[in-house]
Amino acid sequence: MSPLTSPLHERHAAAGAKFADFGGWSMPIEYAGGGVLAEHTAVREGVGLFDVSHLGTATVHGPGAAAFVDSCLTNDLSRIGPGQAQYTLCCVPDGEERAGGVVDDLIVYLHGPDDVLLVPNAANAAAVLARLTAEAPAGVAVTDRHTQVAVLALQGPRSPEVLAAVGLPGGLDYMSFAEATGSDGGEVTVCRTGYTGEHGYELLVAAERAGQLWDALLAAGAPEQIRPCGLGARDTLRTEMGYPLHGHELSLDITPNQARSGWAVGWKKDAFWGREALLAEKAVGPARQLWGLQATGRGIPRPGMTVLRADGAAVGEVTSGTFSPTLRTGIALALLHTAAGVSEGDELAVDVRGRPQPVVVRRPPFVPSHTKDPVPPTTR
Repeated sequence: MSPLTSPLHERHAAAGAKFADFGGWSMPIEYAGGGVLAEHTAVREGVGLFDVSHLGTATVHGPGAAAFVDSCLTNDLSRIGPGQAQYTLCCVPDGEERAGGVVDDLIVYLHGPDDVLLVPNAANAAAVLARLTAEAPAGVAVTDRHTQVAVLALQGPRSPEVLAAVGLPGGLDYMSFAEATGSDGGEVTVCRTGYTGEHGYELLVAAERAGQLWDALLAAGAPEQIRPCGLGARDTLRTEMGYPLHGHELSLDITPNQARSGWAVGWKKDAFWGREALLAEKAVGPARQLWGLQATGRGIPRPGMTVLRADGAAVGEVTSGTFSPTLRTGIALALLHTAAGVSEGDELAVDVRGRPQPVVVRRPPFVPSHTKDPVPPTTR
């Protein structure tokens, strides 16, 4: 089956984008005229524009829709009100194999008690919606809008100026959203979220109007030297911040406790999928836990590489690894065995093609965030 394409695909191709498959979608990795390094720097120092329309979108609508979603997903929706969004996790229910494992992580947009919008990851959207559909009470409809809604991410310290230049609201609190009217008269949902550690926004717009919004943002951002950015820069940016990516730091075999994502679990709630398994694991402590690693040599850690102690004993595995454009060295996220007694500042090594490369244990983020956002955003 051919991969799906974003409604902006032709614009990306015209800009010289290199493409790769992400969750069944052909999406830009980087653009001609600078590549990942230039795009990463634009977001850290100015502003960048991403197409993340591969992300899923779905509505849950009907009497008690929000309460239903709250009974399934980990975070506590009672902590927020209409007009706010929340990062949460869909875990494997108790009684199933891999109970407590993460099916996906996603953002919930709360419109009201009977109206919720979900934004899951591309590869897992179908699995999340299938589980919700199977459990939905009478009168509550779960509707897949994946191909009907485009998602753009405007990220960087100059993003408020660009948003203002196209007449969209930028003075939003973190994880809040507003419905606005674009320059073409169509509706745009503006949310103060992102996946870069910088001040930024995610914009949801009807797929048929995505091109107009994309063009308007690039034109308005020209004085700020805006750059279109691909998913390569998105990955280096999120790794510098220590943000987890499903399939790497979260998975059916990696629980929120292991990934240090317990802050997104409403432990006092009466019900959510995987609750008993996660409480039991929390009580005894996870057998492994997520840490950051910063290379002190020339080697670049990559996913799947073994983490070693000085005596050569394996103590874990790299889940994400890349070259940090900001630090100019290799960085990684890794699941390390709790029994190894690792702590911040410890010197370890990563087996890079048979050669131990020195690393130091770090608590992410690896670089300072330039936003005052209080908690990590969703993982995309």
